[in-house]
Amino acid sequence: MKLEGSIISEESTREDTESPQPIISVRNLTRVFGKNPETALELHRKGRSKQEIYEETGSTLALTGISFDVMPGETFVLMGLSGSGKSTLLRCLNRLIEPTGGKIRIDGEEIVGMGEEELRMIRRRKLGMIFQNFALLPHRTVLDNVAFGLEIQGVPEEERHKKAEEVLQMVGLGGYGASMPGELSGGMKQRVGLARALTSDPDILLMDEAFSALDPLIKRDMQDELLDLQQRLEKTIIFVTHDLDEALKLG
Repeated sequence: MKLEGSIISEESTREDTESPQPIISVRNLTRVFGKNPETALELHRKGRSKQEIYEETGSTLALTGISFDVMPGETFVLMGLSGSGKSTLLRCLNRLIEPTGGKIRIDGEEIVGMGEEELRMIRRRKLGMIFQNFALLPHRTVLDNVAFGLEIQGVPEEERHKKAEEVLQMVGLGGYGASMPGELSGGMKQRVGLARALTSDPDILLMDEAFSALDPLIKRDMQDELLDLQQRLEKTIIFVTHDLDEALKLG
């Protein structure tokens, strides 16, 4: 997928109150890296290439005019080559990267321009993120890693550990709660990352090249595991990948 221009047509953006409403709605999303975003966008509108814009302004156009909807329970795959803007787009959805322009609605709430406290609540309760490099806390047990999001929310220890144990069982890691991340294989670490994201029961999972660092056999197992969990839990998933076979299987 080339992350430039609309992914959906203008006609498909019309409101239809009788149809299910999207859980994620993105309109004209733009992200420019550098000190001269307005100049860069003006040059883009004049037809200059990304390389020409960079040479003239020192700014990089990562995303321009992106629009799409994601429905509840849908697995929405973003596929493209390295450097095409997939991860930037994903991080704009929870504002880990601030958009330069455009609108993003999460379950009906506009998050561009939202205050930090409101945004924090959206991230904690509606969005879970799973990274390629696992992002586990090395000096905490598997159980404490999985329960970390609930700990931040102030959930009592007994309650959060009970929930974490349930989710570990769900992802096939029952009995590993006392283990340390360094004792686990890559596939097991990614299961811990998945469990951590699920423990807070978010409506949406954002997965950034989540399986790309895994061996092929483990990767297929994790893809199957994700499909099974999605069918059971009916989560909305935004999955970033550069792998066509993975995109076709999951999407």
